[in-house]
Amino acid sequence: MKVALLGLPQSGKSTLFAAVSGKQAAPMGSTAIEEAIVSVPDERLDWLTAYCKPRKTVHGTIDCLDVPGLNFADDHGRTAARRLLSGLRTVDLIVLVVRAFEDVTVPAYRNRVDAAGDLSELRTELLLADLELIETRIERLEKQVNKPTQTQSRDRVELALQLKLREAIESERPVSTALETEAEKAMIKSLAFLTQKPFVVVVNMGEEGLEAGFEARGKLGQDAPVIALCAKLEHELAQLDAGSRAEFMADLGIKESALAMFVNSCYRALGLISFLTIGPDEVRAWPITAGTIAHDAAGKVHTDIKRGFIRAETFAYSDLRQYGDEKALKAAGKIRLEGKEYVVQDGDIINFRFNI
Repeated sequence: MKVALLGLPQSGKSTLFAAVSGKQAAPMGSTAIEEAIVSVPDERLDWLTAYCKPRKTVHGTIDCLDVPGLNFADDHGRTAARRLLSGLRTVDLIVLVVRAFEDVTVPAYRNRVDAAGDLSELRTELLLADLELIETRIERLEKQVNKPTQTQSRDRVELALQLKLREAIESERPVSTALETEAEKAMIKSLAFLTQKPFVVVVNMGEEGLEAGFEARGKLGQDAPVIALCAKLEHELAQLDAGSRAEFMADLGIKESALAMFVNSCYRALGLISFLTIGPDEVRAWPITAGTIAHDAAGKVHTDIKRGFIRAETFAYSDLRQYGDEKALKAAGKIRLEGKEYVVQDGDIINFRFNI
């Protein structure tokens, strides 16, 4: 899963990236995209590691990109920003970071602190980037549909769809709101429209404003998760050892770290869950899309397991924790044998039986 952090200059986006990745924040004015593989925190793995005492524990991960600040205040900045946006069409999720903190030592973009205005500007630029791609595609299709080619019929269908997408963008609605069927999504999949992707909004607050929160729903044209946090504070907490961090978080009333909030919101936005495998060699979390059947989940572990799938021996993490061990689970009838079509649930612990 690849996630891109987008924000206007001085939004605190790079500070958030540093907090969740453990890497140094990019220097001011950097034009390079920074990348880090971030482990997904999961307290279930902590408990299972103590239970199994495996040789290694493997968390799920997300590939996180810190994109240089997008400056649309002048022509030079706008050109550079649109070039950056065009290179992000392969990401799975876009995280929009907006500033809501006052700090005289950190110059504000456009000389104002306006989280809602910044969010609206980012949204508009994403729409314009998609509109440019749609216009190019329409121009090409209009030339093709009058030629007697093997793709003429399909080109006419796509042209009608692209015209519908243009209408949506011109009405300030993202591409995702205009797609009605899986066939339509498949037809434009290769174009990877930015406003077809899921979003998460991070509002970077000052410490004193954390309790106030921020209402961003409706501004993106879709139900995007919204996180309010203080990136500077979270970055400082990330520098502490686990014990000191827990103590400071308790003193400050912070129940969940920025990393946990960030990852959990990304998971929700992408519709991801995790199933688990355990044993003396390895305890591991496997991210999958909600609704994945056991046969496909087996393929995540190894293609040979999917090919030779027989049954999935399954029990819930919550049941294991409640009963204490697998022997007690079996006595309580909590261990099941599921077939290929079983829909895997979040927190399922699975041992795949297979033969090749």
